Amino acid sequence: MSEKVWLSQYPEEIPSTLTYEDRPIQDLLTRAYNNNPGKIAIHFMGKELNYKELYESSLKFANYLKKLGVEKGDRVAIMLPNCPQAVIAYFGILYAGGIVVQTNPLYTERELQYQMEDSGTKVILAMDILYPRVTKVLKDTKIENVIITGIKDYLPFPKNLIYPFIQKKQYGFSVKVEHKGMNHLFTEIMRVTEAKVIDGFDYEVNDLALLQYTGGTTGYPKGVMLTHKNLIANTKMCDAWLFKCVEGEEVVLGMLPFFHVYGMTTVLLLTIMKNNKMVLIPKFDVETALKAIDKQKPTLFPGAPTMYIGLLNHPDLAKYNLSSIKACISGSAPLPVEVQDKFEELTGGKLVEGYGLTETSPVTHANFIWGKRVKGSIGVPWPDTEAVILQSSDGTILPPREIGEIAIKGPQVMKGYWNRPEDTAMSFSDGWFLTGDLGYMDEEGYFYVVDRKKDMIIAGGFNIYPREVEEVLYEHEAIQECVVAGIPDPYRGETVKAYIVLKEGKTATEEELNKYCRQNLAAYKVPRFYEFRKELPKTAVGKILRRTLIDEEKAKMEQLQAK
Repeated sequence: MSEKVWLSQYPEEIPSTLTYEDRPIQDLLTRAYNNNPGKIAIHFMGKELNYKELYESSLKFANYLKKLGVEKGDRVAIMLPNCPQAVIAYFGILYAGGIVVQTNPLYTERELQYQMEDSGTKVILAMDILYPRVTKVLKDTKIENVIITGIKDYLPFPKNLIYPFIQKKQYGFSVKVEHKGMNHLFTEIMRVTEAKVIDGFDYEVNDLALLQYTGGTTGYPKGVMLTHKNLIANTKMCDAWLFKCVEGEEVVLGMLPFFHVYGMTTVLLLTIMKNNKMVLIPKFDVETALKAIDKQKPTLFPGAPTMYIGLLNHPDLAKYNLSSIKACISGSAPLPVEVQDKFEELTGGKLVEGYGLTETSPVTHANFIWGKRVKGSIGVPWPDTEAVILQSSDGTILPPREIGEIAIKGPQVMKGYWNRPEDTAMSFSDGWFLTGDLGYMDEEGYFYVVDRKKDMIIAGGFNIYPREVEEVLYEHEAIQECVVAGIPDPYRGETVKAYIVLKEGKTATEEELNKYCRQNLAAYKVPRFYEFRKELPKTAVGKILRRTLIDEEKAKMEQLQAK
């Protein structure tokens, strides 16, 4: 059943088909500058930049990259948290004709080396505190130049003077980099470089704009090739979904990291496309976020479930006013229904679950922010996006309510994996991108994710979907966060284990949770083991690393077997 039945659910304000201009991403900034150069583009820890300053700084960075020998198609890496330099560099690389390689500042040397080698990165911009890590991988990569910046570079007085002392106390050391040889200082680049337009590039919308690496939670990360068209299309879709928002008047909370494609599209690109203002927070911290919402009055807050959970459970929540928030699209992980209800009650705004992957730039589905919503569903496909449920064995399109693999077609679907033609071929079937997620569609066209194919637990012959068990656990009043995983079991093959973080001041025992789950789940789905933790391992965007927990269990078993 491939008919677009979900289109009947669309509010009249959302068109099913959009018009896309044949223009590169950097033109979003050029247009914002031309339309309103004095408009504030970025608020960062008390410092503000308008669109004129952002545009000219990006041109300066582009011209310096040209001076370093960057040519069209060269890869330039950004290894920064959310800060003005990350935005300046992103557009500067594109103005210079380069391809952006987003790099997680939390990467270890091994992870960084792999990504730099695989991408063939020529220049890297990194935070000063990361300089020692970067230098250790240079000899095994094609990196020719290192540009260094620091949080203090865009802090207002006197924060810029105080911050180095805070940094030294936090990390135990400070870094001093000189502007010579292959080392370059961002502040010096901004001081000496001319902000002139670079001409002579023949841009195509199908040219690569970004190499975005997958999370690597299963195997080695793959470089996802996203084009200018992919990213423009998904940003335009997001804009259509937020049809009540007013261009130039919205304030977007930028807490999702830009080195994750979700934050890059829904915060960075959407803000620039709509001439709005973004409030950047370099690292998710609940108290910092609450203060920023209270003072800066953001209207849009793209986030992840862990962020909303953290805010809702902060002991001083009542001290802060969150009523400015109009709309939030939650991604990166399943959104528990309990969290959605409580957050909407608190803010008066709308919080809906979306769905997507790095390979789809990233969003493909969402519930309507202003329109019919179905709790527990990821919503319907976005404009110009097709989705079906495929039978994994033969690629047959399944009817409503039957579980299979979610498959996608649309202008936001990647060009392929960098230097991995075999992986690219395996990810497509008859033009459909195979997501690796199991789900189903109902009769009205709303989609539901059951679980990742790789996360499904097979215990004693029964298929168990972790998300179903997690939804039940999240409804327990004492549980703040949880994740369910299949761990090795010599008899059942796998068995269900739940990892629990309790709310502050709340208690629960294994016996209590077991009784609770047995009242709400079939016996074979009930966790056999419960482990209480202070925190769960997560990616930088807040996705819980189920694979890390499974690997820990396997290591424990191997140690026991070795004794």
